[in-house]
Amino acid sequence: MTPSELAPRFFIAVVVILLFCKLVAWTLGRVGQPAVVSEMLAGVLLGPSLFGLLFPDAQDALFPRELYPVLYILGQVGLVIFMFQAGHAFARHRVPNLLGTAGAVSLAGVTAPLALGALLVLATSGHVPIRADGVPTGVTAAFVGVALAITAFPMLARIITERGQAGTRHGALALASGAIDDVVAWIMLAFVIAVASGELGPALVTLVGAAFFVVLVWFGARPLSRLLLTHPRISPQEQLLGTVALLFAIAWYTDEIGLYAVFGAFAVGVVMPHNERAEAVTGTLTPISQNIFLPLFFTYSGLRTEFGLLGDGSVLLFAVGCVVVAVVGKFGACWAAARLRGEPNGVALRVGALMNARGLMQLIALNVGLEEGIVTPSLFTALVLVALVTTLMTTPLLTLVERRERAWATAPQPARIVPEGRA
Repeated sequence: MTPSELAPRFFIAVVVILLFCKLVAWTLGRVGQPAVVSEMLAGVLLGPSLFGLLFPDAQDALFPRELYPVLYILGQVGLVIFMFQAGHAFARHRVPNLLGTAGAVSLAGVTAPLALGALLVLATSGHVPIRADGVPTGVTAAFVGVALAITAFPMLARIITERGQAGTRHGALALASGAIDDVVAWIMLAFVIAVASGELGPALVTLVGAAFFVVLVWFGARPLSRLLLTHPRISPQEQLLGTVALLFAIAWYTDEIGLYAVFGAFAVGVVMPHNERAEAVTGTLTPISQNIFLPLFFTYSGLRTEFGLLGDGSVLLFAVGCVVVAVVGKFGACWAAARLRGEPNGVALRVGALMNARGLMQLIALNVGLEEGIVTPSLFTALVLVALVTTLMTTPLLTLVERRERAWATAPQPARIVPEGRA
């Protein structure tokens, strides 16, 4: 298909994606689900799991294979700009005594699901058709463990932002923990892929590149962004252009080292100054990327998900087992770590619920695994189910915690009995 033939297909596909995402968002919004969850579900419904199942010819005509890379690239633009805005909002709210607790929560949130996921694969080895030909069972086990250890960092940020909780203790703690969690998980994923390919070079590039990334952001991106957004002779148009160029350059670097573009984008947002010019830049970029570009990535992932594969009983049981392991390993472990660090139960429960969401980042990891030949379509579908279930759980869990706290606060407290003679 030539570019001139692909262009009209792209335009009509985007119309369908945006309108369908809006419809699903309106429907799920009535039960309290944020727009980002609706977009994720809408992407799956537009794929072979529903639309392709009912109208396969129409789906092939609307979403030809040649369109997939276009959807992916434009979806990356949406992700990068959104995470840039999330990092800027995160840095605006400084919460004291955060690093130690965030480290403990992220450590628990990585190790528990990693171990449980790997054990689940080893226990079901030979009974479930999830291992790709030529891929050792240990590699499959490690990949599943890493996939379950991932937190949906961009989705977590968007849920916190949409609920107006970026300045709360649990919001800041979840963002910090999620950032650490996913950096570690992506480095581990790089090593899994390196072992599968037999080449350790890419994994070392990720590890060394991540260390250099900290230096690059602090001594490069930080002063440059401050110059762009504070110098009186730089016009608003030049500020916007310079910020986008800096953002995309850092996103390129983190993509090249295998750490993924969203981390670079988040870091640029964190170090960017907070003034009227910075707010104007983010206010210009965010609405278009969030409402137009971001849904395209969810559709791209949904087009590669086939829930019909869960018709195999063993695959369905494995998928259910992955969901259970994911919730226990992430929600339970993060809640316990926060409590052990002295956080109130309400904060610990909210952090556990937010960290439990896998959504976006797990979809990214699954697409990487599929491209590398580590993940089979059955395993891909099972883990997409984990991403959907754990992400759909987030808002109801947060609402439940909030309702319990309100009920406790308004409930009449029992009268204190004063022993006779001490009144």
